This record gives sequence, structure tokens and C-alpha cells, in this order.
Amino acid sequence: MKRRNFLQAALATPFIAGISGLRNAIADTQDEGWCTYEMVKKLEIANPSGVSRAWTPLPYTAKTDWHRPLGNTWTGNGQMKVITEPKYGAEMLYVEWKVGENVPVLEVTSRYATRNRIVDLSRPNLNMPSLSRAEMKLYTESTELIPTDGIVRETAQAIIRHARTDLEKAHAIYEWIVDNTFRDPKVKGCGWGDIRTMLETRYLGGKCGDLNALFVGLARSVGVAARDIYGVRVAPSQLGYQSLGLGGTNASKGQHCRAEFFAQGIGWVPVDPADVRKVVLEEPPGNLQINDPKVVAIRRRLFGAWEMNWLAYNTAHDVVLPNSRIKIPYLMYPNGMTGGKVLDQLDSDTFKYTITTQQC
Repeated sequence: MKRRNFLQAALATPFIAGISGLRNAIADTQDEGWCTYEMVKKLEIANPSGVSRAWTPLPYTAKTDWHRPLGNTWTGNGQMKVITEPKYGAEMLYVEWKVGENVPVLEVTSRYATRNRIVDLSRPNLNMPSLSRAEMKLYTESTELIPTDGIVRETAQAIIRHARTDLEKAHAIYEWIVDNTFRDPKVKGCGWGDIRTMLETRYLGGKCGDLNALFVGLARSVGVAARDIYGVRVAPSQLGYQSLGLGGTNASKGQHCRAEFFAQGIGWVPVDPADVRKVVLEEPPGNLQINDPKVVAIRRRLFGAWEMNWLAYNTAHDVVLPNSRIKIPYLMYPNGMTGGKVLDQLDSDTFKYTITTQQC
């Protein structure tokens, strides 16, 4: 897409007033009860050489109105230690196996509870605390792959030209992403979220790690606090969408990131424009039109709501794995190395890890 046409597409994106009406247009499927799950990760280092290491994310430590951590246990034949990443507070289990351990193995069991999350956007609470200065700085700053200047800010400013509040700005960005991006099934894993390259090349295809990172970067660039939350799908969808849940109990390739933004008087608001594009591409019979009723319904729902058949891990970016020189854009998959060689975290077959989950 040529630059002139690209910016015209941004400017042509309409701002839809009365966002609260979107919430009233869909049925409230909030489950007042909590669902408890158990997840088991089994990891093996094949053909070990020298010292072997592994790092695996643990469930979100925050206790919220949609997520409750219930504890972790682990067994294995290496030295195991829980480490907290210092900037974002992400927890991971670090394991190190000594030279000569021929079959390095690890099993981690995590229990947690979730319930569906729907935020009422129609009733701001003027007494709700704002983010602290430190929090505002953290959630509006650039990361290595999510810059907030240059073409990112230029694009965002074009998108939000009619918006004034945080809510209006975020909604305009969300709608623009749904209209102008697409899910690219050729992208490996969830995508790394190199949003500057996406905008400069005008190639706006990707997966959740790309499209939701684009939301976060565009929002941050115009002063709206936003963050990715990395996690994994743990159960089938109860909303009638095959594409938005697991088909069974194997979650080894179920990783999925989501996004949030902070609105004054409302708090953190869940969004997931990437899953709207996933429905367009994958929901049977496939390649749905943007005005298909299923797409329209999920588009409305995913601005302000998450179905919690999903486990959150953390919000961390640019993570340096302890006792290594490995730096990764985010911590969502198990990571490993042996004999100084980094294992492919996106290949659960050759890395030999499995993730299974069940509702208790």
C-alpha cells in the first residue's frame, strides 16, 4: 500500500460515538461463578550436551476479579528455582541440569481459577484511582519491538483525530486494527510484534503477538496506557466460536496474547482485536466477511470483554532469561538450551514439551 493511500485509510476510519451502546448490543454472558483449572507442563531436553537449562512461565501472580492463582508444584531431576523478572514482575520456573544428566526432565502443575470478564464502559467512576506516575511511565514507554515515535505515532494521530478521551482513542485504534489488518497463517507461533516494520512495509498481517502489539504501540504513542498480557488458551469457547478455544485438552500450541488499556474512571479495559481477525479467517466455513453476524458480534464483544477460557502469564517485554545471554521479546512459551545451543521455543515436538489442561 502506498504511503498516501495508507494514511488516507487511517484518516477514513470513522469514530463511532456512544461506545456504551456496543455493550448493550450483546448478551451479558458473564459467569458469576469461578472455574478452576489444572495445567500440567511436561518438558524434556532431548540429546543433552553439557549444562542444560529451561525457563517456563508461571501463571499471573496478580489476584483480580477475573483471575486467581492457586499455586504451583513441580518435580524433576534438576535444580529448580522460582525467579521473578524485576521490571514487570513476571514469574518463571528456572531449572538447571548438570553435565552428565542424560534425560533432563521437568513437570510443573499449576492450579488457577478464572471467570469471564466484562467491563461496564457506560458508567465511569470519578473516584477510581488513576495510575501512578511509575505505572503510567511503564505502560506508555517503548519496547524494542514496540516503539512509540515516528510512523507509529504518526499513524495513531491520524486514527484518533476525532477522539478526546482514553476510551475514545482506544476504541478508534481498535476499530482501525480490525478494519486494516489480517491474520496471516504463515506466521510462526504468535508473531514477535515488530510493529514498526509492519507499518513501514504496509504489510499488516500477523497473529496475536503482532496485531495486539500494534494496538498497544499505537495506544501508547498517543498517551494511552496499554499492555500486552501473554498466556494460553485452556478450554473450548462457550460462545459458539470453534476458533477461539481448544479442541481438547492439549494446549501445547494454544498460546495466545491479549491486550488491555487504562481508561480514566474505568480502569483496565480488556480488548482483543487479533481474535476478531482470527474469527474472520478461521471460523467455519472460513474467510468470513467483515459484516458476517459472527464477526460483528465478536467485534463488539472483544472491546471490553474476554471469555476466560484462557490463562494469563505476564505482561513482560524484552525479557532476559536468568543465567543466560538470551533476550526474548516476551515470555509466553517454555524456553530451553543445552550445550550452549538455544532450543526452538516454538517447536514443541523437537523441544519436547507438552501442556495439558483440565477443568477441576
